[in-house]
Amino acid sequence: MAEPSWQETLRLRLVERNARESSYAPVIEQYRRLAQQTKLLKERNASLLRAMGNARPNPSSSTVFVPGTGEDNPVRAAYIASLESQISSLRDELATVYKTQGQNAQRLLAMNETLREKEEMSRLDSENLRKCRDEITVLRKKVDQHSELMAEKDRTAQILHDEINTLQLELSQIEERNQTLTKDNAKLLQRWLDAKQAEVNRMNEANQFYEDMQTRRQTGQDAHAGANGDASSDSPAANANGSGNGEDRTETGSTTTTDGTPSHAETDVNLTPNG
Repeated sequence: MAEPSWQETLRLRLVERNARESSYAPVIEQYRRLAQQTKLLKERNASLLRAMGNARPNPSSSTVFVPGTGEDNPVRAAYIASLESQISSLRDELATVYKTQGQNAQRLLAMNETLREKEEMSRLDSENLRKCRDEITVLRKKVDQHSELMAEKDRTAQILHDEINTLQLELSQIEERNQTLTKDNAKLLQRWLDAKQAEVNRMNEANQFYEDMQTRRQTGQDAHAGANGDASSDSPAANANGSGNGEDRTETGSTTTTDGTPSHAETDVNLTPNG
């Protein structure tokens, strides 16, 4: 299981500190033991010196004490006492060592438990880190997809904007063309209306002229009929056959002269809506 970088750095720094602080530990331990042995030797030498002082011949005594020749040899007793004190100190030291060993074992168990908890936490952190990295990868892919989608939308929007501008330009051109055509149509309509008005005016003038001519003709015929009224009563046969320059009416009501030419009544104006 790969540890995080900060945990590895902290572990390496702790190892360096322990190595730096424990580099002189053997020398210190040897010096401590040497000091204890020196102390014990000094105490034993002092005991021996005291025993030797007690073993000197008493001037008031007639016997001389010989070392090693009695149960109550003070040198031996001092040596035994020194050994016993040394054994006692060693037992105390051993008890202290056992106690320290137990404490160290307890601390080791606690540290093992702490290490197990830390490893579990590190495993959970690593799992969370892996999940976060996977999520970051997925999110980066989504961001890339969204970026591509936005770029595609921007391109599409640009194309649509260009098409809208083109259509607006075409629409403006069509509107201008429609306005031009509307003006042309208005001009053509006005010209057509003016032409039709002119034709109507001409037709009215022609009709007026025709009515005037009809009125004059009718007036002439009435005058001629009044002048020939008496003569027609004297010669009925001549009225039946008609005069040499008289007029005959056809069955359709049209008047013709004797030479076959139509009279003014037949020359009607044939008018159409277009003139």
